Amino acid sequence: EPGIPAEKNSPMPQKKFCVLVGVTGSVAALKLPLLIMELLKIPGIEVKVVTTERAKHFYNAQEIPVTLYSDEDEWQLWKGRSDPVLHIELRRWADLMVVAPLDANTLAKIANGICDNLLTCVIRAWDLSKPLLFCPAMNTAMWEHPITAQQVEQLKGFGYTEIPCVVKKLVCGDEGQ
Repeated sequence: EPGIPAEKNSPMPQKKFCVLVGVTGSVAALKLPLLIMELLKIPGIEVKVVTTERAKHFYNAQEIPVTLYSDEDEWQLWKGRSDPVLHIELRRWADLMVVAPLDANTLAKIANGICDNLLTCVIRAWDLSKPLLFCPAMNTAMWEHPITAQQVEQLKGFGYTEIPCVVKKLVCGDEGQ
């Protein structure tokens, strides 16, 4: 009604900041539950995960308290022309993507434009005005192969941000990046 001031404290629903986590088949995928737990501590963040089939070997899906998508979801969602396409829906939903860990195989796929699974399709369709962070994780011998540096540079050339490797004791027992 005219003359009655609007409530000062009416809570405006805050839009959540949407983070899409991509996980690939590096042994570092063991840390996926920890990564998700830490992300969920940040106020105002919503998280979803896209996994490759090989990554599933390293974590227990029951320990992931957010929606977890894999290749089969892409095909179950789409039955006909008017149906949503999951990799496009996820691209639209996300404000930021972080691929952690990014294994050597998926690094090579992305650098060369191959999009043969849900994760690589999301990345191929990624809105380049939004940040995409990638965390390479592989055995030191793979990391030191000359093609790895070329492929990392290729991703940086697309505008993606590298989260560099650390030096530590590897699962195989070696010390290295």
